[in-house]
Amino acid sequence: MEATQLTISQSAAKRIAELLAAEAEPGHMLRIAVTGGGCSGFQYNFTFDNATNADDLIFEKNGAKVVIDEISREYLAGAEVDFVEDLIGSAFAIRNPNATASCGCGNSFSVG
Repeated sequence: MEATQLTISQSAAKRIAELLAAEAEPGHMLRIAVTGGGCSGFQYNFTFDNATNADDLIFEKNGAKVVIDEISREYLAGAEVDFVEDLIGSAFAIRNPNATASCGCGNSFSVG
């Protein structure tokens, strides 16, 4: 299987590093998983994790590590993880070329 490319923006790398330093034990990573649900069919889940499976992929930028599982990798191929701050709040945003539609909040998507 061809390697999945996941891009981590500078803003996301900085925020991940801040969160891990403040919230998690050493050795933790941000795990992003795609699961069924949400208003558009699939949704993104963000958790801290300190373990990986043999089929996980790990992406790193400036010391910030993101891990995705085998099932999620096909849905996240070519995606970019960003961290966005605006007047109504701040959140991680996934810019996903595989999504054919998404909900207003951007946390769920569908593929066609």
